[in-house]
Amino acid sequence: MAIWLWPYSHMKSIAAGRFKDVCLKTLDEVAATRTSIVITKRGRPVAKLVPYVQRTPSSSLAGSVVKEVGDPFGTGERWEADGDPS
Repeated sequence: MAIWLWPYSHMKSIAAGRFKDVCLKTLDEVAATRTSIVITKRGRPVAKLVPYVQRTPSSSLAGSVVKEVGDPFGTGERWEADGDPS
């Protein structure tokens, strides 16, 4: 049986059954080495375990709105539900 790992051939891989047995150790290894591991099932890739990358504050959109103008949810049209203005 051929194992298809073409896009992942440069990465370390582990069978899902083995991963179940050594999950916590594998998580520690990924965190320490900052490398990804492909998890396979019957030789086929099913998941990729990647190191967590914490976002920097500069990548946040918080504070990016300088000024709000008008009603952001309005359509500019009058609705019957708005009532009679007279």
